[in-house]
Amino acid sequence: MPTDFEELKQRLLQSDAQFRQLATQHHDLDEKIHNLATRPYLSEPEQLEEVTLKKKKLHLKDQMESILRHRMVEPTHARS
Repeated sequence: MPTDFEELKQRLLQSDAQFRQLATQHHDLDEKIHNLATRPYLSEPEQLEEVTLKKKKLHLKDQMESILRHRMVEPTHARS
């Protein structure tokens, strides 16, 4: 199943503009979080920004996984 999931993810990155946009935003947030994490010290506003970015990134991941789960079951419903 993980292989099917990964194959579907790659296919959606190629063919689904919404999924691709979510993935791009997720990647961008990941880079911003990484940049903050490499700093030796974060000010209070930077700490708040880090928490906010992590929440946004998690929300994007949830949206992507929802699309993937929906698409995984879609073919079985189409055959019924």
